Amino acid sequence: MKGCILQIMSTVFIVHGIGGSPEENWFPWLKTELERSGHIISIPQFPNADRPLLEEWMEHFKRYLPSINEHTILIGHSLGAAFLLRLLETIDTPVKATFLIAPVSGRKMSREYEPLMTSFTNEPFDVETIRRNAGSVTILNSDNDPFIPLASAKRLAESLQATITVIAGGGHFNASAGYDEFPELLKVISEM
Repeated sequence: MKGCILQIMSTVFIVHGIGGSPEENWFPWLKTELERSGHIISIPQFPNADRPLLEEWMEHFKRYLPSINEHTILIGHSLGAAFLLRLLETIDTPVKATFLIAPVSGRKMSREYEPLMTSFTNEPFDVETIRRNAGSVTILNSDNDPFIPLASAKRLAESLQATITVIAGGGHFNASAGYDEFPELLKVISEM
């Protein structure tokens, strides 16, 4: 058909953090909103979410690897962002975009959770490989996150040459901070 534009919908992966699940926070809301636009959404339930190990999470995610391509959008919340950074170090196909929400990216996090994240954060990230595979990278962090210091998110954004959006009063972008919906994230995804 002359003048017809074919729009390819993306497969979107939303990755939870420590103690997380597909049913928490803004994940179900975002899934519904993106499905309305024709996207295919996957929110894996990772094993041992209360005591996460990178090796187990990577093994679990192998079943989803065939769905990753140049149209894929990756969204990681908290430790889920660190998982995506590790995933991006290993894949062969660059994705369309990566969104890191309150990203765990180093060892100077909340003392309560820091010991649970070491398998994800002990080794430095391979920034060059991540940049090559991550597509457009956007970081969303708040100015009052009780777990992820804004300075940490800014350092990560600088190293990845990413766009960072600071949201005032967003806390950790979880349900306890009032985030059952996340219109700011939906807006930046929709603008791509």
